[in-house]
Amino acid sequence: MSRLKIVHRTGFRYEQPATASYNEARMLPHSREGQFVLQATLDISPTATQHSYSDYWDTRVSTFELLTPHQMLSVTATSVVDVRPVPAATSGIDWDELEARIPQSLALAECVAQTPATAPDDEMRDLALHFEAEGGGVDETALDICRAVGEAMEYRSGVTGVGSTARDAWPARSGVCQDIAHVALGVLRAAGIPARYVSGYLHPDPKAAIGQSVTGESHAWVEWYSGEWRGYDPTNLVDIGESHVYVGHGRDYADVAPLRGVYAGPSASELFVSVEITRLG
Repeated sequence: MSRLKIVHRTGFRYEQPATASYNEARMLPHSREGQFVLQATLDISPTATQHSYSDYWDTRVSTFELLTPHQMLSVTATSVVDVRPVPAATSGIDWDELEARIPQSLALAECVAQTPATAPDDEMRDLALHFEAEGGGVDETALDICRAVGEAMEYRSGVTGVGSTARDAWPARSGVCQDIAHVALGVLRAAGIPARYVSGYLHPDPKAAIGQSVTGESHAWVEWYSGEWRGYDPTNLVDIGESHVYVGHGRDYADVAPLRGVYAGPSASELFVSVEITRLG
């Protein structure tokens, strides 16, 4: 088990003062199997009243509005989380049982349907057909797909944007974790496996000393359903472990964007983001 402190700072700088803004943040983890949240606070500057709720996907959401002129909006999420690996299921359901369950569950039906961000191109569909034809079980096929996507794609920042899709990233075989997750989801769903996008944090240096703060990152990985939800990180080609902190999940990035909103004022704005992670134990 590891205890991690995460400080995630993000916000917007405006070319000229914004007269008002309306925002929602999905930056705070909550307790679930494999993690226990000891602290989770959200600080907003300029000061604003917050309202919290759990959304359709059970992600913790904080909403707030600023109705006075401001040239910068800064949001800082501070969390302390105990994380432990979740043992992988020893057995899952077979393809026939999976096919029977999907129409009986809205959550599964929504997670097997493609979105504009995950919609596959012909090569991605061919990849799904290739692994289906190998005749492995649901878990084996899903894991093979995630590994194949992760091995084929190079992590490169700056080649895609926040609005890029799987169809943009796969031909270039490059992108960031958001893109790699979208491609993996597109292929998993094309193979008939319900899968969802997970947003969270990753401690990037398992050798970091206790108390040493390192530059971390917001991170994305995938979960698929094979009787229960199983996670995998295709960007780093690893199972989800004690370096991963879960924040929320959805059909794709748009369902769990860390900060989004609308504002009245100048047309130009600049997003800033930093994540600092400290191992406390």
